[in-house]
Amino acid sequence: MKDCHVHTNISHDGISSISEYLTYASKIGVDEITFTEHYDDYTDLDTNLKTLNISEYYNTYLLYKNDDILKTNFGIEIGLQPDLVFKTEDMVSRYPFDFIIGSSHITCKKDMAMDKSFFDGYSRKEAYLRYFNEVLQNVMLYNEFDVYGHLDYIVRYGGYASTKIEYDEFKEILDEILVHLIKKGKGIELNTSGNRYGLGTPHPNMDILQRYKELGGKIITLGSDAHKTTDLARNFDDALDILENVGYKEIAVYHKRIPDFVKIETLKK
Repeated sequence: MKDCHVHTNISHDGISSISEYLTYASKIGVDEITFTEHYDDYTDLDTNLKTLNISEYYNTYLLYKNDDILKTNFGIEIGLQPDLVFKTEDMVSRYPFDFIIGSSHITCKKDMAMDKSFFDGYSRKEAYLRYFNEVLQNVMLYNEFDVYGHLDYIVRYGGYASTKIEYDEFKEILDEILVHLIKKGKGIELNTSGNRYGLGTPHPNMDILQRYKELGGKIITLGSDAHKTTDLARNFDDALDILENVGYKEIAVYHKRIPDFVKIETLKK
């Protein structure tokens, strides 16, 4: 099994170390890990969180990299913000990333996980549209990412009784996002952390995944979004079933920013 979205204690919210993941992976049949530490720019935000020191991350990663023991890849999860394109892409140009997840964590200059004022004064639909409109901006503005992470991330927050994104309710904006991703040769990830958050589905939900396929989307990565060892590759068997039910035969794993495709049937043996 191959997990393409993993956080260690190098990320501000990670618990387990690289070495702990490497030991645990061998016990559960994971043969490849892509580490994707959080890179969010907190400039001008009222927070105690600090932006990732990528040089320290890279140096630590190299200390443990030994593909003879377990294949690992140097990745990053970038919190995309529309006003930081040049700054962010300059950073990307200075490091040999294998894989870059683009995500929306800080939206409209609010970190939704930390600052619930993002939702103040907005209905559920209005808040979700604010989020998706900024995702669309990011997709159109940025080139230096490979897949968009947990595309319906916003459903974790807001405290609404209904969390599922009904596709027809947001069809226009979601189609625009997915079409632009496909035109730019970008993929999306199937992120199994939605199950751990009690959503009853991975990110994105099956409707969005199905629509990406209908529109011609071919690149899907599989990630647990683990922050501790016991979440590594968690719920992957169910996720592979979902992908097959949608019609996918392969998942992508990135090496040196190029997708290599692995047949799902080989991962289920």
